[in-house]
Amino acid sequence: MSGKTLEIHTSPHIASGASVDHIMRHVVVALLPVCVFAVYVFGLTALVTLAAATLSCLITEYLLNAVSGKPATIGDWSVAVTGIIYGLTLPPGLPVWMVVIGGVFGVAVGKFLFGGLGYNAFNPALVGRAFLQAAFPVAMTTWYEPLGADRFTSLPSSTLTFPFATPVYDVVSGATPLAAMKFDGETTATMELVAGITSGSTGETSALLILIGGAYLVARKMMNWRIPASIFAAVFAFSGVLYLIDPATYPDPVFMLFAGSLVLGAVFMATDMVASPMTGLGCVIYGVLIGALVVVIRLWGGLPEGVMYAILIANAVSPHIDSLIRPRVYGTGGAK
Repeated sequence: MSGKTLEIHTSPHIASGASVDHIMRHVVVALLPVCVFAVYVFGLTALVTLAAATLSCLITEYLLNAVSGKPATIGDWSVAVTGIIYGLTLPPGLPVWMVVIGGVFGVAVGKFLFGGLGYNAFNPALVGRAFLQAAFPVAMTTWYEPLGADRFTSLPSSTLTFPFATPVYDVVSGATPLAAMKFDGETTATMELVAGITSGSTGETSALLILIGGAYLVARKMMNWRIPASIFAAVFAFSGVLYLIDPATYPDPVFMLFAGSLVLGAVFMATDMVASPMTGLGCVIYGVLIGALVVVIRLWGGLPEGVMYAILIANAVSPHIDSLIRPRVYGTGGAK
């Protein structure tokens, strides 16, 4: 045994080969059809928003690593995924300088401050969006009409607003489907919601493409299907019971499923591997919690949409879910 070293490691002892960059590249592939369709629906302003969001996240992480003396991590694609998802949560036409500020905040505070990849307690993309929602509520709730005639030939005036100046908006749309439901009691046709030809955030486009992207990741075992399935089931069940009790007051469960950013949030944000539970049962509880919070916030909260806050609250609860249902170690007795 002379000259040899015995190395002792904890499990797993056999790696699957699915490294972080490998998984994140596939997440980008799953998101690309959603991004392309968003640009088709909203035009150049969606392209600029997505590009500014992604670049601001990439540059922020690179600079923070350089200043702190840490190795560059932008090559693992995780921050690129953060930037794309963050961009999809923003309204088209949002001033670029606001997009950049939110991207910097999301990566710096939501990820780097916690220790970087693998240590973030909250989804960094939603941290950036939550900051913008609090800092610029008017800009974050101003929407442009989809399928504008000149969407590929010109940018809205608000997009290139000078930093810290008040945005000037061109022709904007009316209420989003959720706002129309909450404040006017009007619901949108299901096919319009599924197709995504409605006003709203950049990523509130084709629910079908989002679900196809999620199915692709589930098939490659890169997403825990229990989380989105539990969210959808909880939203459908809770809103369905309310609809049966008083259909004149509460919207039908199909509308609740496809309106707003629920599909995008359930598939690509709630499933953050770091900020979600590790156990199967924990993922179900986590998903049901998110679904219940979405219904509560949408119907009785001050805002028409509740996906962002529901996921952030569930992110905070996630470690406690795992600790409360921690499975018994094989070969040991139950708790005394």
